[in-house]
Amino acid sequence: MEFGTMFSNLFGKEQKKEEQTNQWIKCPKCTSLMYYKEVEAIQNVCPKCNHHFRINAAKRIASIADEGSFVEFDSNLAPVDPLKFTDKKSYKKRLDEAKAKTGKTSSVVSGSCTIDGQPVELVVFDFAFMGGSLGSVEGEKIVRAVDRAIEKGCGVIIVSASGGARMQESTYSLLQMSKTSAALKRLDAKGLPFISILTDPTMGGVSASFAMLGDIIIAEPGALIGFAGQRVIKQTVGVDLPEGFQRSEFLLEHGLIDMVVDRGNMKQTLSDFFKLFGNGNSPAKLRAMDSGEHAETAAVEEEEQ
Repeated sequence: MEFGTMFSNLFGKEQKKEEQTNQWIKCPKCTSLMYYKEVEAIQNVCPKCNHHFRINAAKRIASIADEGSFVEFDSNLAPVDPLKFTDKKSYKKRLDEAKAKTGKTSSVVSGSCTIDGQPVELVVFDFAFMGGSLGSVEGEKIVRAVDRAIEKGCGVIIVSASGGARMQESTYSLLQMSKTSAALKRLDAKGLPFISILTDPTMGGVSASFAMLGDIIIAEPGALIGFAGQRVIKQTVGVDLPEGFQRSEFLLEHGLIDMVVDRGNMKQTLSDFFKLFGNGNSPAKLRAMDSGEHAETAAVEEEEQ
């Protein structure tokens, strides 16, 4: 047998073995081994324990937007390196690697779409691009999405999956926290809704700014949500922390988010909220109604006492 043929056969067998291996997925939560198509069929959720696997921006958009309705904007925006930052690698090299890995120039994909026919501006973070970190380009894309929503008179959805502010951009990155928050204030002043979806993970400067400013804050099951990591917090406060204190369910129980929604029910939930907001019910009006109901309930309880 010729060397070329032998090498080709050997390589072919190794490739086939790798493909067969890649067809099986091990759940990090329940350690079940599953066929990948079985998991993909239910939007990358473990059928055994309901663990929500991380997904990229394209899959996220497909799970939320009406088919064929998403139109991306600002895909040409790309980060620069004003600080010439270098740690173990240069910032430029990290950007090149992230672009090669994801095919994107930033960790955010933003655009217009419809959800059950209702127009929405959608912003989605992709954790695969430098941990979904927030930089100057990501902040600019969010602000432009908010501006489009104000111009069109529609709502905004931001799906967060981020480790926080991008350290390689230093203050340029931190400024995006106030920049995006100010833009969302303008949206609120126009009586337009903002729904924030928190996925695994939503940490750092993202959780400390726009991610927690939603009129409705929704989280996926089991998502890690917080500012600092558990080890840092424990070292700072010097006490043992409750188990799962940075997970969606704990935050819901303690009133920090509004609801936890499975990925398979997310689109319908969003559709229902936008129908509610679309019936002349601005977020401010609904908040006022809710406050009034709470006041009436408190008055009744006081009279009964």
